[in-house]
Amino acid sequence: MNNASLSTTFNQSSFIAAIFYSILATAGLFYVNLGGAFLSAFVDGLGVERDTAGFIVSANKYGAAFGALLATFLVKKIEWRKAIRILFYGLIVFDLISTQISNPQYLILIRFVHGTIGGLSVGIGLSIIARTYNPDKIFGMLLAVQYTFGSLGILFVPRLVESFGTGALFATLISFTLMTLIILPFTPDVDNNQDQIKSNFYQIPISGLLILSLFCLFLFQAANMGVADYAFELGKDIGLAKNDISYLLTIANFISILGGVLVYVIGIRFGRTKPLCIGIFTAALFTYLLHYSDNTYIYFIANTLTGIAWGFTIPYLLGLCATFDKFGQIAALAGFVSKLGLASGPLVGALFILSQGFSFIINLATIALLLALVFAAYVGLKQESIR
Repeated sequence: MNNASLSTTFNQSSFIAAIFYSILATAGLFYVNLGGAFLSAFVDGLGVERDTAGFIVSANKYGAAFGALLATFLVKKIEWRKAIRILFYGLIVFDLISTQISNPQYLILIRFVHGTIGGLSVGIGLSIIARTYNPDKIFGMLLAVQYTFGSLGILFVPRLVESFGTGALFATLISFTLMTLIILPFTPDVDNNQDQIKSNFYQIPISGLLILSLFCLFLFQAANMGVADYAFELGKDIGLAKNDISYLLTIANFISILGGVLVYVIGIRFGRTKPLCIGIFTAALFTYLLHYSDNTYIYFIANTLTGIAWGFTIPYLLGLCATFDKFGQIAALAGFVSKLGLASGPLVGALFILSQGFSFIINLATIALLLALVFAAYVGLKQESIR
């Protein structure tokens, strides 16, 4: 049985297919879903300062942003299944190289290259989802899958690093990539519009509303990740033991799966504008409540509710961007902007964490989320009026 016949095993609209598409679009950026455990592991495993660890994590994500930008121009012309297989082999190679490097400067460079490969694969994955029958629902499943595996990572990775060193980080990423390679042949094909063949690969339909949508996505991702990557360190500062932090954040992440599941269930039954406004406002409110993290209950509740809001909002933002073209090209571009936001949040955090502390970062994130709320409401209403 060849790959072509295996890809017809599951219907494109099936629950299993949604999971496979989601895993496919997760593998290249799985380290993001490990949250602050990844950054904290560099602090503990390599013995570097928090700002240096932040730069390593940001380099990985900036590489992913660059890769996703490349995907924007390539998704119309490539054979996606073959391209992703090659890219996954590249991910494994650079994760193996990373296990042998302890110098932070070299690691920053290696992780940037790794991120570029991963970002390209994720950009292709997002374009595939955008060309399915129900992209919003699958984007919802994408977040549910990411939170599920991310929760398991937050639970086990700190313990693995404690026992085996930072190499355990990269072994975890390699395992996820290998799993994705196994399911790749079973992932259903998507329809290729014949107009793709005739269109110029470099033409991107840019508009004012699209730019606002992408800016909203950038602010939302930067604000959330800028805080989330330091959630582990914030827990340390309020006197929690590492195991306690790991358990709390694992539980919070598991509960956060509800955000993506809810999107999968309701789809666009209520449009996109109302869900977007509810999700972004919730994220802003509970991000601000992290100021009161000296109360362990508030620390846990704030991390949980921001996680639910994150998993609920991103599918609608990606779905909103996907409405601007029919090739999945804008979905890949949204992947670039998303990763740029994911990288910029921790970078800003790294620049200010030592001099200004967590309160300053939390305030910046809250302001960014409120701006994203304004943009989302405006674009959503405009798009609904057009239709």
